[in-house]
Amino acid sequence: MDPNTKKRMAAAIAAVYRYLRSQEEQQLAMVGMTQEIPGLTMKVPSLWSVSGRQATMEMRRLLQLRMVR
Repeated sequence: MDPNTKKRMAAAIAAVYRYLRSQEEQQLAMVGMTQEIPGLTMKVPSLWSVSGRQATMEMRRLLQLRMVR
């Protein structure tokens, strides 16, 4: 085989290997996403605290704009 053919063959083999490797990693990532991590649960914030925080942020913005004195 001439050197150009060897280079092309090596590049093709490397490309196929990388593609198969990325597919394996993607499958492992999908399996990892479906498994739940014990002890990691999200708490839903109450609407009362969210609205209070929102009002505080709005008042701060108005004070920064010097709308309220």
